[in-house]
Amino acid sequence: MVDIRSDAPVIVIGLGRFGAATAGQLDRQDREVLVVDTDPQLVQKWSDRVTHAVQADARSMEALRQIGADEFQIAVVATGASIESSVLIAANLVDLGIPQIWAKAISLSHGKILERIGVNHVIYPEREAGERVAHLLSGSMLDFIQFDNNYVIAKMYPPRSIRGRSLAESGVRTRYRVTVVGVKTPGQPFTHATQDTVVSPHDLIIVSGAAADVERFAAIG
Repeated sequence: MVDIRSDAPVIVIGLGRFGAATAGQLDRQDREVLVVDTDPQLVQKWSDRVTHAVQADARSMEALRQIGADEFQIAVVATGASIESSVLIAANLVDLGIPQIWAKAISLSHGKILERIGVNHVIYPEREAGERVAHLLSGSMLDFIQFDNNYVIAKMYPPRSIRGRSLAESGVRTRYRVTVVGVKTPGQPFTHATQDTVVSPHDLIIVSGAAADVERFAAIG
């Protein structure tokens, strides 16, 4: 298994909304980033924003070698409009031996193909965004992130039944089958919650647990 530094340089292929957002965030984290796109205007636009910006067709193995893609340990395939292009680019990166490859998929079948050719991490940004919005529409939660195996973390205001009492007294874990992992009092940073933590009406809380349990807890009001 290849040991990859947490600050290792990243090559991002495709400067659509997803690729641009990824490259921009990596740059804000002071990561070295090489962005690649076939559109010269997009490349010019990003040339002053990231470490390196190159116009190239990543469907070509020779083009990838010329820009030094094989020297990277982390790659992001952000193209998605054309499944054929996405798969070909990902396959090239696998053949180059890049140990960690992230790729955007626009459908489950697209994602399965990417996984079969050796992509380590398949991302479904549209589906994940839609699921997140659906959970937030009730207004009970302020943020919602779902992980594998139906495990979620949500940010919300505390239900009335737990306000003004310690978490041990309110019996959050036993009564609602969720865990309050963090609390934010206005004007203060988030802190880890303990059984002795007392939640006030103005606090924000971070809750973890199964999706259905967290949703029921948030709906208590």
